[in-house]
Amino acid sequence: MDRRTLLRAMGALGVATATGAFTACAPSRREEEDMTQDSPRDSASPTTPAGTPTGPERVLVAYFSRPGENYYYGGRIDLEIGNTQVVAEMIAAAATVGVYRIEAADPYPEDYEETVARNVREQDADARPEIAGDLPDLSGYSTVLLGSPIWNVREPMIMRTFIESVDLAGRTIHPFLTFAVSGMGQVERNYTELLPEASIGEGLAVQGEEAAEARPDVEAWLGRIGLLA
Repeated sequence: MDRRTLLRAMGALGVATATGAFTACAPSRREEEDMTQDSPRDSASPTTPAGTPTGPERVLVAYFSRPGENYYYGGRIDLEIGNTQVVAEMIAAAATVGVYRIEAADPYPEDYEETVARNVREQDADARPEIAGDLPDLSGYSTVLLGSPIWNVREPMIMRTFIESVDLAGRTIHPFLTFAVSGMGQVERNYTELLPEASIGEGLAVQGEEAAEARPDVEAWLGRIGLLA
């Protein structure tokens, strides 16, 4: 082999070796997809408060719900998911909304009678039970759906904590409630008094024992208040 031929062969070998090394080090298409999915740019920030708008939605569902032992047609039943949460999830499935769950820093007891007794103490003391975690930023929302059970004909006192801790002025408020015997109770009147700078719109009351079958009523209500596409 003459010198020119030998040099050409060695050059070709070097290119092939370099190409193979690059291919071995470069991520595959599947690895690139995994890296993109795991990228912090594409993940929700863990410090973003629940309910902060991240898209075009301008409606927030803010609800308090208690699982555990609940009233059930005069008796008691253990619920893994509280009735108000069941209704809140139906709303979220039917309409474009943000969701914020109101949770007590001191959780309510699972025992029904203990919760009743605690609620009476809180109502008598006009208490404001502390909310766990960050509160939502409402600056991107024009409508808030406030959900809770009815306790002793009223909203739980933690709902007053929430109302007094965020800026609801100028927004439209639609209450949705789960109840045993009292329907809407005093909630619409109370919210009207507590939120003089907000507009209190049509509410929804769902009997707790029937929450799992409430989808038609939920969707009809969402249609009436203009939140169904």
